Amino acid sequence: MPELPEVEALAAYLRERAAGRRVDRIEVAALSALKTYDPPPTAAAGLEITGAGRHGKFLDIHIGEDLHLVVHLARAGWLHYRDSFNSGVPLKPGKGPIALRVRLDDGSGFDLTEAGTKKSLAAYLVKDPALVPGVARLGPDALAADLDTFAERIRGRNGQLKGVLTSQEVLAGVGNAYSDEILHAAKLSPFAITTRLTDEQMARLHAAVREILTDAVTRSVGQRAAELKGEKRSGLRVHARTGLPCPVCGDTVREVSFADSSLQYCPTCQTGGKPLADRRLSRLVR
Repeated sequence: MPELPEVEALAAYLRERAAGRRVDRIEVAALSALKTYDPPPTAAAGLEITGAGRHGKFLDIHIGEDLHLVVHLARAGWLHYRDSFNSGVPLKPGKGPIALRVRLDDGSGFDLTEAGTKKSLAAYLVKDPALVPGVARLGPDALAADLDTFAERIRGRNGQLKGVLTSQEVLAGVGNAYSDEILHAAKLSPFAITTRLTDEQMARLHAAVREILTDAVTRSVGQRAAELKGEKRSGLRVHARTGLPCPVCGDTVREVSFADSSLQYCPTCQTGGKPLADRRLSRLVR
């Protein structure tokens, strides 16, 4: 799933490549992907791409003076930029990977695609990003929160640290992969209870968020959209590295699997050398 660094990099790429071009048309191939109907996609025709930014993990493409194409790429969504399209024939609704296409006046443009059969990518054409329900519910940006705000948000949600850290209503931008990396850098168990964290642990966690995300943004911004996934994988220390040695201590990276996701961690660095039980309802190491 694209997280804060990748969405930041996609926004930067669009600012460099698409800003200043005018929208020729927006074509919707997956009708369920477009969550709004007023204004319609035709309202963007002829308007200039004036910028791009993000709200947590939501990509915000600025069109004209007051339109925003806000996109949540979900688990399997991505943006593919095309220097040119092979055909001017409009997209037809269907079951292919393309959810939405934005054609620009120089013949270039980009597709929003989603792999797999479970379709969750969501696009909104709105006059104010705050009209998007997911954006309206976001907590402070993970990179913008100072230590006091960060601690207040984390301790304000009693629960296991991994789940709270990835809740977008608590802090915006951190997902499954970078939360594993952050908790490893902070030397904290993913199942630590948020209300039991000491001030010293909270300070380590806040510093790790800033370190991991800032480094990832630095590595990602400037990359082409097609290169971002590989860049993300190359920088991971524990996430998706089950069975490999921890680059810090050499212990074997372990995994806890759930119904539709998993987490990775290092026992030596994070849980006092004790493996976590690989069952959701087990008695877990704190």
